[in-house]
Amino acid sequence: MFRASSRLLDCRLTLFTRANCSLCDTAKSVLENVKSKRPFTYQEINVMVLGQEKWRAVYEFDTPVVHADKSGVAETSTSALKLMHRFKEDEVMKLMDQAEKS
Repeated sequence: MFRASSRLLDCRLTLFTRANCSLCDTAKSVLENVKSKRPFTYQEINVMVLGQEKWRAVYEFDTPVVHADKSGVAETSTSALKLMHRFKEDEVMKLMDQAEKS
């Protein structure tokens, strides 16, 4: 039996970013390319804005960082599967596979 929707939104990606970050712009482009091939739920967090002090303490000097969680997880955490700085489409998709299996 064919299950076309078996992967539909099985993964959530959270991108931790900041303004004026060329690596962050590149990361967003990579994620856009992945989304054109494979659906996922997306959230973006600017670690430098008011209210994101928790994430600023973790990633202020490490953006961009992408977290991958299985859809349905209430909120991402520092223990999520992650890629940092420079990553490619195939690395993101492998990370999504791992998150979906967890």
